[in-house]
Amino acid sequence: MVTPAALTFRRLHGLFCVYKPPGVHWKLVRDTIETNLLKGVNAAPPLALPHRVRFLAEPTSRTEEPTAVTLTATSVPALSKHPLVTGPEFQNIRVGVGHRLDVTSSGVLVLAVGAGNKVLDELYKTRVTRDYTLECEFGTATSDFSDTGRVVEKSTYDHITVDKLEKVLAMLEGANQKALRVFSNVDMSSQEAYELAVRGLLGPDGKSAPILTGLRCIHFQPPNFTLEVQCLNETQKYLRKVVHEIGLELRSTAVCRGVRRTRDGLFTSRDALTRNHWSAADIMQAIKQHRRSKKTENHTQNQTKTPVMQTSEEGLIQVKVEEMSS
Repeated sequence: MVTPAALTFRRLHGLFCVYKPPGVHWKLVRDTIETNLLKGVNAAPPLALPHRVRFLAEPTSRTEEPTAVTLTATSVPALSKHPLVTGPEFQNIRVGVGHRLDVTSSGVLVLAVGAGNKVLDELYKTRVTRDYTLECEFGTATSDFSDTGRVVEKSTYDHITVDKLEKVLAMLEGANQKALRVFSNVDMSSQEAYELAVRGLLGPDGKSAPILTGLRCIHFQPPNFTLEVQCLNETQKYLRKVVHEIGLELRSTAVCRGVRRTRDGLFTSRDALTRNHWSAADIMQAIKQHRRSKKTENHTQNQTKTPVMQTSEEGLIQVKVEEMSS
């Protein structure tokens, strides 16, 4: 018989995402969620204890003389099945982690429970892009390209304008677009390459060097500026190095003060659960919402394909009617 705890665990199979705060290791986030899920699943009410027939002796008073013992058949609960004897039903729940974030970075972190771990492995193999917001500052260079590293150089930045910055960003984006075509292993003059580009699936086959598919400045107030980045196969250290190289291209220096992931594939910061919502009930609701949104997306794609076919058929019928009338 399936227990309430097992039924609760079945509802947790799937993908969800949380918001990892800066300064916290991703392993601590995973361990905290595993602990909360264990508490939530094992908190389900247990099944009623099974009863067994026992032959018990009837009590006798002290005044009565000892005679033959009288046994009575009695149904008693099997204490060997009691939760205090057997312990919690679930001792371990494995939570898988998707594209990881280092300690100083923050943002969307995709996690998986149960059968969702298989889907998470497939997510690694797909060409999904990730979005980041980089908080940057001109005038400083450090040993590890972050604001916490050892300062190795100071420079001026008064000559930098937003137009000069955008020219450098456009140059970097163009170079990465060329690398995207090189790593795609597809003939750029073929119909396959055109169809992949239209569907947004043109990308490296498997692992490759980091590629920036989009790069733009969304805030510029020297010495501070903010970049929005779309990328593939990146690391947070690589993104900080890109900011350093942008500073060098502008005849200055730059350091990255913060890396925040805002999207990982289908998951965005709006879907991410904050620290106060890392409970089993909230995670179950997030997994359910992801399944519903995925079904809606698949249904929408099917609906968009159907009208195109109907329109083409109606157009052919209209042409035939005009030919017959002429």
